[in-house]
Amino acid sequence: MEPLTSGDPSRIGTYQLLGRLGVGGMGRVYLGQSQSHRLVAIKVIKSDLLAEAADHLRARFDREIAAIRKVSGFYTAAVVDSGVDDAGLPWLATAYVPAPSLAQIVAAGGPLPVQTVQWLAAGIAEALISIHAAGVVHRDLKPSNVLVASDGPRVIDFGIARAIDDTRITHGVLGTPAFMSPEQAIDTRKAGAASDVFSLGSTLVYAVTGRAPYHGSSPANILLRLVSAEPDLTGIPP
Repeated sequence: MEPLTSGDPSRIGTYQLLGRLGVGGMGRVYLGQSQSHRLVAIKVIKSDLLAEAADHLRARFDREIAAIRKVSGFYTAAVVDSGVDDAGLPWLATAYVPAPSLAQIVAAGGPLPVQTVQWLAAGIAEALISIHAAGVVHRDLKPSNVLVASDGPRVIDFGIARAIDDTRITHGVLGTPAFMSPEQAIDTRKAGAASDVFSLGSTLVYAVTGRAPYHGSSPANILLRLVSAEPDLTGIPP
């Protein structure tokens, strides 16, 4: 966790902010504390990802968040609250999981043993079952969105890509090229449950080899490979 800066708010909703957990492609993440001292991770969506703040666009965002809040399951970080901050930007709070991400673990220690990856696969797959059962598609499953706790992985940020995309006037590619499915690369709106399963496979390739199945010199190069070439599966144990 990093300290709050002068540009950060001290509160969001009813939560007192304790520090920054990180900054990603979709927004800033803070560690917050409720009035009952419950810790939550609060993600504030970046303004440039949203279209003009028309009421009907905000309503669509709210509908997507309502769907996300229906997701329940042991291997997910439950959404507990949502709203709009003082700057008019949407935010949502999830249960705080004090654990590193899969991306951090592999970056620090290298590829993981096969049995560990199988343990991760079972937990992440169960998380996807819970997410899809609620009618939600993750659309950005990747190593940095899997937290690895001692009692199993936790999938975070599910459905946020859909919530953001549904408020945009221009539909671009939302997600992470190295881990997304080919159909999502062609049209984000075509990403379904099968796309998440593809991303699960890509995430497990990263866990066991230390690299994504699609890699290149730029996001555009990776997208081209994704829709025209086979994945790089070298080095994967039988």
